[in-house]
Amino acid sequence: MTDRSKLVIAILVVLVIALGAFVLYSFAIQPAIQGYVVQIQTEGVQIAVTTILAQIQQYGYVQIPVGENQTLILVPYTPPQRPQ
Repeated sequence: MTDRSKLVIAILVVLVIALGAFVLYSFAIQPAIQGYVVQIQTEGVQIAVTTILAQIQQYGYVQIPVGENQTLILVPYTPPQRPQ
C-alpha cells in the first residue's frame, strides 16, 4: 500500500506543478510577450508613417504597390479656403 500511496502523491505533485506552470504562463509570461509584440508592431507602424511622410515632403508624392499592376499614389492635399 505504501508504494501505491507514494505513486499517487508523486502524480498529484506533478499535476500541481503542471497546473502552477500553466497559471504562471497564462497570467505572467503570455501578457508580457503580448505587450512586447504590440510595442514592436506600434514602432513599425510609426516608422512606416514617418517614412511615407518624409517621401511626400521630399518628392511631393509617394507610390505604394498594393498588388499586381496596382499602385497607390499619395499626394499632399490642401482643401480650398472658404471666404470669410
